[in-house]
Amino acid sequence: MQCPNCGGENPAESAFCEQCGRKLELLCPACRAPVSVGARFCRKCGISLSATSIDSGAIATGSSWGIGIRLLAEQTAADVIDGERKTVTALFADIKGSMELMEDLDPEEARAIIDPALKLMIDAVHRYGGYIVQSTGDGIFALFGAPAAYEDHPQRAVHAALRLQDGIRSYSAKLVAEGGTPLEARVGINTGEVVVRTLITAGRTEYTPIGHTANLAARMQAVAPTGSNAISQHTRGLVEGYFQLKPRGPTRVKGLSEPINIFEVVGLGPLRTRLQRAAGRGLTKFVGRAHEMEILKRALARAEAGHGQLVAAMGEPGVGKSRFFYEFKATSHSQCMVLEAYSVSYGKASAYLPVVELLQSYFRIVRDDDPRTRREKMTGRVLALDRALEDTLPYLFALFGLTDEKDVLGGMDANIRKRRTLEAIKRIVLRESLNQPLILIFEIFTGSTSRRRNF
Repeated sequence: MQCPNCGGENPAESAFCEQCGRKLELLCPACRAPVSVGARFCRKCGISLSATSIDSGAIATGSSWGIGIRLLAEQTAADVIDGERKTVTALFADIKGSMELMEDLDPEEARAIIDPALKLMIDAVHRYGGYIVQSTGDGIFALFGAPAAYEDHPQRAVHAALRLQDGIRSYSAKLVAEGGTPLEARVGINTGEVVVRTLITAGRTEYTPIGHTANLAARMQAVAPTGSNAISQHTRGLVEGYFQLKPRGPTRVKGLSEPINIFEVVGLGPLRTRLQRAAGRGLTKFVGRAHEMEILKRALARAEAGHGQLVAAMGEPGVGKSRFFYEFKATSHSQCMVLEAYSVSYGKASAYLPVVELLQSYFRIVRDDDPRTRREKMTGRVLALDRALEDTLPYLFALFGLTDEKDVLGGMDANIRKRRTLEAIKRIVLRESLNQPLILIFEIFTGSTSRRRNF
């Protein structure tokens, strides 16, 4: 069992981590309720559990949600109707030049280099709810949107591709530092309809898509520049705005008579929600909600007078909570700093994800910033705010994964570390509020019915 706090490996029967002392629990991959070792079904939600994965401690408190998603995907695959039509996003990834790399290596030496890279690819796919259809030896073929259905499967696939590339780049840098050969990956993505085929072999259900969509994704990977992610025109229409895209122009692809437009994904875009995307095209007139708007404005007036306020808007998806807060920001003429964080369906792997997103905005951190730049931005802003807050920096660095071999928090009790991390964030926010009024907006999902709350 891997500890989610320190990463240490523990025997399957462990109740506490042998390295840091944190309590270890097995959780249901669907509802996150505690489950007993050897349980076949969750006693809270009734989902079928993989006994092998549960017994080995694969699902522990705070550990990768991607494992739970994988279990759900494999279970869902068994329930899929053979011949069913699905709209999916297909992803192909491979290591460029792997054949040349392995030509002069013993097979065991080659495996020792390739296997960690494949694990990084698979972990990136699982983190965003993807399903591994096949491992090709030096790459993978994955699906998003099936067998488990997600309405945002194109965005999930592109997020996975970006994470995959980041992981391969870090791994390659480590290989080079040890005197090895650098590795680079290519990724191709396409969205469209497929017909699914299910095969049961050795008691395991295999789920395979048939159709042009998957074939074109494979071709996209073949023409992608080394170290890049290439997407089709169809996928581009579904993710534009959420990501920065670079047109590669009409490109001839094997098997197609006419050139097709290909786009390279170069980073995250300015949009995070569907409302932001809709706003770019123009929103319909906002009507009603006058009473609720007045409540928000009165709360803001009290906050500006020095009395902090908390307002929660709760309701079913689609009733207009995000639009309501959008209009509040647009009509508020207060000189406030506004920081926002959005809960996303694929963000369950990290409980701190909305907070990290909010802090990224506060520290003006962008995706292309290297670890040194991120540290400098965070240190500079904290010390400029108040030098008495310098002791919060180790906790902020840890939130962003900026720890090193001198990490002073590595041996700290997990509960103490969590409490001090939250205290550090609170101190930063409260101290900034002395300079100017702050509006913090969190959009989060709560419960299994995807009910949202806005604060």
